[in-house]
Amino acid sequence: MPRKVDHQERRTLIADALMRVAASGGIEAVSLRHVAAEAGVTAGMVQHYFATKDEMMRFALGVVMERTTARIEAAMAALPQPVAPTAMVRTLLHALLPLDEPRRADGRVALAFLAYSAVEPAAARLLSAGTRQMAQHLAEQIRLARPDADAEATAVALLATMEGLGIYLLGGHFRAEEAVRALDAHLDLVFPG
Repeated sequence: MPRKVDHQERRTLIADALMRVAASGGIEAVSLRHVAAEAGVTAGMVQHYFATKDEMMRFALGVVMERTTARIEAAMAALPQPVAPTAMVRTLLHALLPLDEPRRADGRVALAFLAYSAVEPAAARLLSAGTRQMAQHLAEQIRLARPDADAEATAVALLATMEGLGIYLLGGHFRAEEAVRALDAHLDLVFPG
């Protein structure tokens, strides 16, 4: 009896290979041939699941977004209930920083996708939707803790601060402890006391 193929599992195997290639060599290193070699499959198999590089890239971006969401949800679930808005914001931003090797690998891929989104409108729409949703969630929490604040602008500033620190971490400019201290100092300005 022929073995049943799990197509989602194969697509994820290919997406994981794409992310390893992108993390080590950047988006420009991603090709059907390189991804196939990294996944240990044929280029024909990759083409069976993804007709174009762009389709493969969008799928991999979705996988990165799912992993990030799962990491955030796990961090939030570990908080004592009920969660104060300030704790929620701090935990969310800390979960997004590339502070350990798995998050650094995802961070390198996310950074590569950010560059890719500058020239690929479909990727830009995916990233923009996720970023806007995150900013909106942060703004809601800020509004609960600081009704007097410009919640939307503060949320964007916090995301930009976290992203900037993430880029510096990925480049090895700062150690994880320094980035956490800087982010916490900024959060203390947003949420005094």
